[in-house]
Amino acid sequence: MSFRRNQSDLVEQLDKLLSQGNQSWLLGAGTSVDSGIPLMVPLTNHVISCITEPKHIAAISAIQNELESNCHVEHILSHIADCRAISERKREKNIGFGKANFTTQELDDLHGRLTELIGDTIRWGYVDGNSTENPRKVGTYSDPIVTIENHVEFMEAIFGTRQRNISERRGAIRFFTTNYDTLLEDALALCCIPYWDGFEGGAIGFKSHRFGSKENQSNGVRAHVVKLHGSIDWRISDDGRIWRVRDHDSYPDSSRRVLIYPQSTKYLATQRDPFSGQFEQLRNCLHSDSENLLAICGYSFGDEHINLEIQQALDQRSNKTTIIAFTSKIQNIPDTWRNSSWSNRLYMVSSDGVFVKGTDPIVCEPDSEKWEWWKFKGVIKVLKSGPGEFLK
Repeated sequence: MSFRRNQSDLVEQLDKLLSQGNQSWLLGAGTSVDSGIPLMVPLTNHVISCITEPKHIAAISAIQNELESNCHVEHILSHIADCRAISERKREKNIGFGKANFTTQELDDLHGRLTELIGDTIRWGYVDGNSTENPRKVGTYSDPIVTIENHVEFMEAIFGTRQRNISERRGAIRFFTTNYDTLLEDALALCCIPYWDGFEGGAIGFKSHRFGSKENQSNGVRAHVVKLHGSIDWRISDDGRIWRVRDHDSYPDSSRRVLIYPQSTKYLATQRDPFSGQFEQLRNCLHSDSENLLAICGYSFGDEHINLEIQQALDQRSNKTTIIAFTSKIQNIPDTWRNSSWSNRLYMVSSDGVFVKGTDPIVCEPDSEKWEWWKFKGVIKVLKSGPGEFLK
């Protein structure tokens, strides 16, 4: 079989997979960066620069000195959470960071301040400028810089181009995301696509879906949004009730933002609602015994909990899930995936071409624009025009 024939077959396979009715998406931070929401390193730098309380500054500096040099704000928050657990077991109910001792309440205050800054930065946007042509931008409540055009175009490409003529639709398309922003939900609403996210209500909603609950299978619902790490508009009360609320409302009375961090505290956190229910939906989707597509975009494969859920599901002999992973380099994808028994159902669309088990990369022309099909904008182009647009 010639190279050109291999290339033609691959285009047809990818195009067919992206058009099938039973599909889900796993989306990470890379899908929101062009919308004005920073990746982890600039987010960390900005959030820490906004800390003004001297005792908090000293604590963060001490924590950074204890952790790896490449630690980011999620590592810092996990460390604070771990230290809080230790302080609660101690007789004095405190723990030291550097030369300062922190009570349990002071640790809660520091954790809350960091999550508040993360939420504000993601809601209003931040661009870490590195040149005169690309200046630093800080979004605010009165002057937000976050844009939604890419996400609207993404939804239009899926539901308007890919799903328009599907005769056998197997339920809603599921969008699993590790992002805290609300761009997916907002884009679905702007495109007038009915979706379900586990909440009921209006501008203020309450989370009705819990671990063990059935998903909304209504014929009118075309999308499910599952936020694996929480959201900037989720709040939790002392008695465990969870609301989706508007920014700057003084009610309902709630103690903190609901956010989760994929580090050392993840296992405990994902055993409780709301996150146990979120991961249960991912697990149920992956363990499908019918033909099913999981497309991955903007995800760095840095969350071992999610990676393990995917691997364990596809390791099952009866599993029929196929993965299309859009990534800058195939080295980003876990070795256990690339060397697994199911790697023939793993399509890796990278800057170096497309890789499938047992094949050399099928690459595109040496044109710089054509190598960026793994980025969010490139994925949108693939959905709208087909992968053949890059493999001419």
